[in-house]
Amino acid sequence: MPTDLSLFILIRDASTIVQIVMFILILASVVSWAYIFSKYREIRRAVETSAAFEERFWSGIDLADLYRQLVHEDYATEGMENIFLSGFKEFARLKQQTGIAPEAVVEAAQRGMRVALSRELELLDEHLPFLATVGSTSPYIGLFGTVWGIMNSFRALGAAKQATLAMVAPGISEALVATAMGLFAAIPAVMAYNRYSTDIGRLANRYEAFTEEFLSVLHRQAHAK
Repeated sequence: MPTDLSLFILIRDASTIVQIVMFILILASVVSWAYIFSKYREIRRAVETSAAFEERFWSGIDLADLYRQLVHEDYATEGMENIFLSGFKEFARLKQQTGIAPEAVVEAAQRGMRVALSRELELLDEHLPFLATVGSTSPYIGLFGTVWGIMNSFRALGAAKQATLAMVAPGISEALVATAMGLFAAIPAVMAYNRYSTDIGRLANRYEAFTEEFLSVLHRQAHAK
C-alpha cells in the first residue's frame, strides 16, 4: 500500500475501476465547463441582440425598411431578429396577394413567428440537458468509485495477518477522491443549469411579449385602408 497521500499518487495507485470512474468524471467536468462558458456567451449575446433590436423596432422605422436592413446585414441574425423576419416575411408575402382576408394574413405571420420562436428556444436550450445529467449523476458515479475502492481496501485488510490503519488509509483515501471528483463535476453543472434555465425563461417571456406586440402592429397594418 502506498503511504504518500498526495492527489497524484492516490489517482495513480487507485484500482482500474476507480481510475475509470475518475476519468469519466474529469471528462464530464471538462465538457461541462466548456458548455458553461459557451452558453454564458450565447445567452449574453441573445440579451444584447434583443435589446438592440427592440430599440430599432420601436424607433419608428418603417417595418419594410427594417426587414430589408436585417436581410442585408453582414452578421447572422438571431433571436428576436429571426422572429421578426419570419413574421414579416409571411405578412408581406400574403399582403401583396389579392382576395386574402386580413385575419388570414395575420394568422400566417403568427404561425411563422411561432415556428421561429420554437427554433430559437431550442437553440438556447441546447446542451442544458447535458449539464442537468452531469449535475444529477456525477455524485452517484463518484459514489460508485468510492464504494468499489473501499471494498477493495477491506478485502486487502481481511487478507492481511496484522491489520493497521496505515494499511487501509491509502485505499480509502483513493476511494474518497472519486466522491470529491463527482461533487466537483456536479456542483458547477447544477448551478449553471439553474442559472441558465432562469435566464432562458426570461428570454422566452421577452420573445413572447415581442411576438404579441408585433402581432398587434401587423393587425393594424393588415386592416389599414
